[in-house]
Amino acid sequence: MNLAIRTVLTSRSFRLYDRISYKYLQVPVATKCPIIQHRKYCEDRAEARRLPQLMDFPPIVWPSFLKFIKNWMYANFIIRPYFESEFSLNDFIEASKHAVEVVSESLQSSNFKALEGLVDKDAIVTLKDAVSKLSVTQRQMLAINKEDIFYAFPYQVGVMFDDSEKRWVEITMCYHVLKGMKQMQETGDLPPISLGVQPEYQDKIFILNYRFIREFTKGVEDSWWVNIVNHFQPHTLKRN
Repeated sequence: MNLAIRTVLTSRSFRLYDRISYKYLQVPVATKCPIIQHRKYCEDRAEARRLPQLMDFPPIVWPSFLKFIKNWMYANFIIRPYFESEFSLNDFIEASKHAVEVVSESLQSSNFKALEGLVDKDAIVTLKDAVSKLSVTQRQMLAINKEDIFYAFPYQVGVMFDDSEKRWVEITMCYHVLKGMKQMQETGDLPPISLGVQPEYQDKIFILNYRFIREFTKGVEDSWWVNIVNHFQPHTLKRN
């Protein structure tokens, strides 16, 4: 004979109703439901929109007047007359923006093979580890369109020698980026001068620090390559 039993859930026990005996049976619950801790999803989403620094390198945001003078002297009195007669800081800045675009797009797609020959091998290892820890949203922040760079300057130009008469030039660059600026210019919807303090623009502003190096030893054919790559958001620096 089949018994039809209806279950009614109460706070402390199950009540079983047997339609044959017309009685309720109290069945105690052996376990209690665990207390569920609610995550702070707003904070989690805000954290996911933050881009942590990719490499352990002191963040550079603004130029130094003293370094500006020193950079000009190195470029005009050492690099141009002794290393490369056609060297120009302005030309270097414009060319470096293309390198930023190539490197950043490769980082976003985790195409580290494309960085070989352009980025230092040790730096690639560090970047690969850093990118692997990023969320999908954070990785999407990495790709930079060179047309979105609205301010770029060489923070420091250095000339290095060693005992074997080898010599290198190292240039640390800083770029200010506003994601979507190219589209804004095309539509005539230009951002305000005070965009840095406008909340609606904070998640779109990025600072990039790239350090380029090239060997200028006599008889050595070399090109510029990168040994520091750092992307971060200026409004997050106070929290780091």
